[in-house]
Amino acid sequence: MKILVVGSGGREHALCWKLAQNPKVEHILCAPGNGGTAEIGENVEVRDDDIPALVSLARQRKVDLVVAGPEMPLVLGLENALRQEGIPCFGPNAYSANLEGSKAFSKNVMADAGVPTAPFRVFDEFDSAVAFVKEKGAPIVVKADGLAAGKGVVVAQSEEEAIEALEDMMVKLSFGAAGERVVIEEALKGEEASFLAFCDGTNYALLPSSQDHKAAYEGDTGPNTGGMGAYSPAPILPKEKYAETAELCIKPILRHLAAKGEPFKGVLYAGLMYTENGPSVLEYNVRFGDPECQPLLMRLETDLLEIMFACIDGKLDQVDVVSTSQTACGVVIAAEGYPGSYPKGMEISGLADADAMEGVKVFQAGTKRVNGKTVTSGGRVLCVTALGDDLAAAQKKAYEAVDKVHFDKSYYRRDIADKGLKRLK
Repeated sequence: MKILVVGSGGREHALCWKLAQNPKVEHILCAPGNGGTAEIGENVEVRDDDIPALVSLARQRKVDLVVAGPEMPLVLGLENALRQEGIPCFGPNAYSANLEGSKAFSKNVMADAGVPTAPFRVFDEFDSAVAFVKEKGAPIVVKADGLAAGKGVVVAQSEEEAIEALEDMMVKLSFGAAGERVVIEEALKGEEASFLAFCDGTNYALLPSSQDHKAAYEGDTGPNTGGMGAYSPAPILPKEKYAETAELCIKPILRHLAAKGEPFKGVLYAGLMYTENGPSVLEYNVRFGDPECQPLLMRLETDLLEIMFACIDGKLDQVDVVSTSQTACGVVIAAEGYPGSYPKGMEISGLADADAMEGVKVFQAGTKRVNGKTVTSGGRVLCVTALGDDLAAAQKKAYEAVDKVHFDKSYYRRDIADKGLKRLK
């Protein structure tokens, strides 16, 4: 069997790594891939947002399954285009992918489906949006409607900051067309958790809870990043609450989209905020999170390929999706300066030493192979992920593995999973 994984991050390395464990998988292509995926399969220089080229590649190479890592190709209709060619794709169609592709669409679906979320308004005009901010006051959240590479959300602490964000998005068009429409919503206070489920349009199978760390520096300070580390499970969402939480934020969405004739197939990711009034959905993603994917796939015991085909074929109720009782912790090592400008081309050492540790896997993201060496090529470079019998053990092992890896001008947070450990005390 031949599989094409679309994307180039740590999530895609983890997907390739997990899929390669199935003996039926003979060859994995990754477009465009990174230094880690090149060690598992074959990287192909095709951008993840070039739908015609991806479809052409899948057709020419007689691919049996396409797995979309990031959201962009799904929003652009990769699943629809492949379905027309008779090629299976793991991921939702373009309509359902709007859950992530459009904040306004997502919030309206939540309202229609009865999912708890922050009160909101959608604006197409700058002056109306400014008037609303002045009426409501701060803190308040301003979101660009479209995809903005994870940077289109501002939690404004003052009216001035909110208006500046609106000007940036709607007038200066800093995020292009993504900011022509905005969602303004009430700012929620609390602790976040990530809750993911495999879905086949009707049925769902829950993955364990996890928690991402978005801020660049310790103590959740500094600018927002794509994620500086994650762990699973998250004590804030214990196993005994999974079924109840799914009734709140997974089942209503599947029911709503199925009623629209657009059944959701793939991974549905609910970003939750635990407020004093209970959980509320901040956003939905339509794919694995990065870096949550790495700890979650480390824990997954059921064959991933079997799960993916069950989702596509509407037979997820026939698969028992099981994760190990062990805990997983992943620490991201980034290039100095990320998420701003950062250096590239630093040689990475110690990867084999870290990978040789029991229960450890180093997933590569911003890397490439040059003259037989692995060098940095992005901001988030590695996600060092470890399993342990409990959260303290997983965290300890992850940081021991981090100590074995080195490249110049690197940094990482030293408090990944501390919030979880604090809750367990």
